Amino acid sequence: MRALCVAALTLWVVGAGLMGWFFVKGWTVPGADKRMEVRLAPSERDLILAEMRQLLQSVHGVVSGLSEADAKAGLKAAEQAARRAGMAMAADVNPAVMMKLPLPFKQMGMSVHRDFDELAEGIVLGEQQAQVLNRLSSITSRCTTCHDLYRLSSEP
Repeated sequence: MRALCVAALTLWVVGAGLMGWFFVKGWTVPGADKRMEVRLAPSERDLILAEMRQLLQSVHGVVSGLSEADAKAGLKAAEQAARRAGMAMAADVNPAVMMKLPLPFKQMGMSVHRDFDELAEGIVLGEQQAQVLNRLSSITSRCTTCHDLYRLSSEP
């Protein structure tokens, strides 16, 4: 009985260690272009790329809203665009996909979603256009950093 308990505990520890390792490292290999290649199934890659396009659409919505002639309507449009990219957007992420993403990728992504929520709040609180653009610049700097560090590929 004791041997069975030790074996079960050992398997649990090894399994938890492997899960932790994959949670941090993800499903990655060094890429040919010096970026880390994140290996995903084609449908998972499409999902992540669709989310990135949604983020870019929100950036466009914020900038377009700030440039509208009707300032009040423009600010409302900018706020709504920012909210679309907030944490609510990240709520339904597939856990299997999340396990394949390296920890820094996940951290950058979640910080971008949080900062879009904070951007929307800043707009509501009446921050000046320069402050809003500074927040947006901070967000897009993480987008470019992520694209500089990672490449999504379909598993062979």
